[in-house]
Amino acid sequence: MSAQSTNLYEGKAKILYTTDDPDILLAHFKDEATAFNAKKRGQIIGKGEINCTIAAYLFQVLEASGIPTHFIDCPAPNQMRVQALKILPLEVVVRNIAAGSLCQQTGLPVGTVLPDPLVEFYFKNDDLGDPLLTRDRLMLLKLATPEQLDQLQSSALRINEILRDFFHQCRITLVDFKLEFGVDRHGEIRLGDEISPDTCRLWDESEDDPDRRVLDKDRFRRDLGQVEDAYQQVLKRVLEQVNRKK
Repeated sequence: MSAQSTNLYEGKAKILYTTDDPDILLAHFKDEATAFNAKKRGQIIGKGEINCTIAAYLFQVLEASGIPTHFIDCPAPNQMRVQALKILPLEVVVRNIAAGSLCQQTGLPVGTVLPDPLVEFYFKNDDLGDPLLTRDRLMLLKLATPEQLDQLQSSALRINEILRDFFHQCRITLVDFKLEFGVDRHGEIRLGDEISPDTCRLWDESEDDPDRRVLDKDRFRRDLGQVEDAYQQVLKRVLEQVNRKK
């Protein structure tokens, strides 16, 4: 980190710093963990390094398949240099299997395989609890243009195809995940934030037990224990798969 770096923004999982180049930011991944809109707080030892490493490899997997991301490189195990983006105030959630809020709001049993991937848009606003929005409400609030929404939907579905296949090769089921997108200085929409056990629901394909199969932040949310072990297991399998492809 250079002497000129300043803290631009601190979120629940990362701190963003400026760099000597206004188009490049430095993301520092934290070990702190939060759930339920930061009502539950804790620490997952080594989470920053694990999530940064997993996200870096997954961004490169996506880039190789033509998905533009903000990833540049990792100058340290828990730091990532990224392209500066104007982040759209939306969380784009893709669901393959019913879990979490989808079950709570619809009554679908946990584990129900959806006939087609479901794409949902949430307003990224902590004060409002990140509410689920309809397309008309998105238009009303002018959170994105109709063209941007179409692009976000198609990009999310393509990312889902790539990640489902990759995680399956890691013997992991991609249940659902959250994406954030932003616009770069050229006006191009790029994938931002991170892809990690913090932002994905990941189940061990070899486990049927509803608790033992969990390899993501649900272990922290639901007090299942062995959180660090689960994150390490995801990292191990991702690295094994990346090395197999070399």
